[in-house]
Amino acid sequence: MRIDFLVIGHITHDRTPDGYRLGGTVSYAAVTARRLGRQAAILTRASADGLTTDSPSGPPANAAAQPGSVLEGVAIHLLPSPVSTTFVNLYRDGQRTQVIEALADPIHAADLPAAWADAPIVLLGPIAREIPAEWTRVFPNALIGVTPQGWMREWDAAGHVRPARWANAADFLACADVLILSREDAGGDDAYIAELASHAALMVVTDGWHGATVYRDGVNMHVPPRLAAEVDPTGAGDVFAAAFLIRLAETDDPLDAARFANIVASMSVEAMGMDGIPDRRQVEEWLATHGP
Repeated sequence: MRIDFLVIGHITHDRTPDGYRLGGTVSYAAVTARRLGRQAAILTRASADGLTTDSPSGPPANAAAQPGSVLEGVAIHLLPSPVSTTFVNLYRDGQRTQVIEALADPIHAADLPAAWADAPIVLLGPIAREIPAEWTRVFPNALIGVTPQGWMREWDAAGHVRPARWANAADFLACADVLILSREDAGGDDAYIAELASHAALMVVTDGWHGATVYRDGVNMHVPPRLAAEVDPTGAGDVFAAAFLIRLAETDDPLDAARFANIVASMSVEAMGMDGIPDRRQVEEWLATHGP
């Protein structure tokens, strides 16, 4: 299968008051890419819960979301695991508390299907340190985006998550075309954000309803948000990352890409789970009405 947007990382099974749902950066980013007109694929390690292991799309995809799932139509190469990485996300006064209940093993570069090695856009989206530095040497010709939240968290024996410094940042910053993170990922540490920006070719920091800031060549530029009626903020940063990379590939304009991604991400929080992620038509209709 020819794909044009590949995202690598764990599919998670996130516990909600209504039960478990598929999540993780890979899920939100792939759904966003698909709704924006890209043929999206996921390389992941997880249990088969919520997935079938007989993909109608054929190899190298070996799994598919169950009918009716938001992941339906996304090509999935599923590496075996007895468990899926499982999170509980709790929100209070706009702040998130996370707990890891289960953790799948890492994903290695040797696990990449050869047919997907020439994907033009690649997002490395770890959720719990599952992508080792060997991935920095795999995609010499792709537009590579990195969302480092999975390296910028640590957890105690009970699974309670807290911010942490990104230990292998230098390896990934050397290969990444775009680094995308949130102020929350960096623990709100402006000095640390500035340090990362000084080493990144291009960096974008999202900050919820404050919008996003683009860092390039020693200059930072703020991009205001689209106002949204927030219902569920989970995954908004992952939606932003996918939309930003897609628009950057189309326009080669980071500010335009950030404006576009702000719109897509703000729409995504207006419904539960991934139901609010808009399609290309919805975004273009909003732009036609409100301007860039």
